[in-house]
Amino acid sequence: MNVNATRQRMRLRDVSVFFMLVLLNVISLQSQDMTRVDAMVQFYPNTFESVAELSNRISRDFSTEEEKVRAMYGWIIHNVRYDPDEYKVFNYKFKDFRDRNAKEEIMRNKIIERTVQKGIGVCEGYAMLFEKLCEMQGIRNYLVRGDAKTNFKDIGREFQKLHMWNVVYIDDLPYLLDATWGAGRFNQTFIKEPSYYWFQTDPKLFVNTHYPDLPEDTLLEKPLSKSDFAQMPLIISKQLYLENVMTPNSGLLNVPSREIQFQLQMKAPKTISYAYNFKKEKIEVPFTSEKGTVQFSVRNDIGKLIVYFDDAPALAYIVE
Repeated sequence: MNVNATRQRMRLRDVSVFFMLVLLNVISLQSQDMTRVDAMVQFYPNTFESVAELSNRISRDFSTEEEKVRAMYGWIIHNVRYDPDEYKVFNYKFKDFRDRNAKEEIMRNKIIERTVQKGIGVCEGYAMLFEKLCEMQGIRNYLVRGDAKTNFKDIGREFQKLHMWNVVYIDDLPYLLDATWGAGRFNQTFIKEPSYYWFQTDPKLFVNTHYPDLPEDTLLEKPLSKSDFAQMPLIISKQLYLENVMTPNSGLLNVPSREIQFQLQMKAPKTISYAYNFKKEKIEVPFTSEKGTVQFSVRNDIGKLIVYFDDAPALAYIVE
């Protein structure tokens, strides 16, 4: 055996191991940094006298764009409560473009200050506050107006600009985030459920529920059209892409056969079941799974159909 060759291989192995450990340590530190950011923001006051005061606090505690953006989003989702009565406080309607231009900047500043001082807002307050904080930090971002798909009534209807979220650039790369949805949900009253799911969300998942006025703001390589978004089913699962739903991929169904056939590209769940019209009792169905494709069928009926994977709602359709 060549001793020098053996020693050379051992040195190369040691160098490889060293660099692997360095890489793992960097990844670990990055993860810890976000944990550190989240923890520090928890100690911030619930409200601030001005948006500048909050921005200065973020500047003091964090240095990178990613840390600052995370801190902005984190403070907002933990401290701003959604309140639809805020629509009564501000006049969101304009007679014409001239009227809009005259009022827009004044109203924007009032919305931002009220959101940070009172800890209440609607989607405009969440998104505009985030936008203003980014501006103060010199971080490129912009507001996005668009549609949201959350309910059976949203299947098949025309596009509406009824929601607002943000695109932010971190190290020159664009990301989607929705602080309004990250804060919680509204069902007669606000239910606080802070979540980072809507922070730097995968565009292929974001488009399941959000569609912008300008298709390029989906950040998808091949954006859906507004009509495609309108016609798609409700994709409730946060792990399911629209492209995974092979059939049926329309949310409005009129099937002549006795059963509705499903075919999805996904990892097979333990159970698949369904229910019509919000019935508590779900009907479990057999399914096959081969080469990453799951196939099953459900009874064809009239009404609102929800398909469950492992007892969690995953897809919803209107069957006519």
